[in-house]
Amino acid sequence: MKKKQYGMLFFLPVILIISVFVYLPIGSTFFYSLYNLKLTEPENTEFIGLENYVKVFQDPKFLDSLFNTFYILLWVLAITLIVSFFLAIVLNKKTKLSPLLTAAAIIPWALPPVVNGIVWRFIFYPGYGLLNKLLMIFSVIDRPLDFTRGRFSTLIIVAIIVSWRVIPFCAIIFLSNFQSINPGIYEAAEVDGAGVFDRLWKITLPLSLPAMGVVVTHIIISSMNVFDEIVVLIGYRDMGQSLSIYNYSETFSFLNFGYGSAISYIIMMLTAVVGYFYIKERQV
Repeated sequence: MKKKQYGMLFFLPVILIISVFVYLPIGSTFFYSLYNLKLTEPENTEFIGLENYVKVFQDPKFLDSLFNTFYILLWVLAITLIVSFFLAIVLNKKTKLSPLLTAAAIIPWALPPVVNGIVWRFIFYPGYGLLNKLLMIFSVIDRPLDFTRGRFSTLIIVAIIVSWRVIPFCAIIFLSNFQSINPGIYEAAEVDGAGVFDRLWKITLPLSLPAMGVVVTHIIISSMNVFDEIVVLIGYRDMGQSLSIYNYSETFSFLNFGYGSAISYIIMMLTAVVGYFYIKERQV
């Protein structure tokens, strides 16, 4: 009994750290969201209940940023799932170049989001961007295009940048899953006359579903928290605002901490819902 009590003492630092750096900020954020708290008008601070939440859902800018975020999410899901799955298949082939290819594939994931944003900004930059230069060299266009002028073209470019960043991690997850599959299953299927496509569709894909859950969760969280890439690409323009940028602008540009806390809590709840369904799926 005493040994168990002493053992529990080792968990106290962990509990303390989690309480201070996780639960306390969560609780404080919800507390601030119930107040009209503006640093520019501290004398007008007052309790207003859920009024900030009502204002958020009535704000057209919030609805636009919510649409932008989910639009980016859908594109990132489509691009990343397909590319990372087949990239993992390529990396799973045992060749002399496999270690080098794996190391090269990790580079985009290892780079900071800001750096990734700068790289792609040079590619899509109007006037002297790499893509414009190539299109003009091959006479596809006769003058430079502004790829970030339209709302949807901008969001698709952001989705490409986010996909570029998360594909390596997702490919490594798929790769580790492929390497855990018993090779005997493929050998038996090949003996029975199953072709490459049949083995992929009937063996690899079904056995990859657990890894796909991790990949989808990572994609959703990364897409919902996209910030640096958009700021580097187009700044803080309303046209391409994500939920994170909308939250940052409302909180720090206007110093409206009560309203910004309500936005933060809504984003946190959306992310928590994703985590809940993932955990529930894993327990089934």
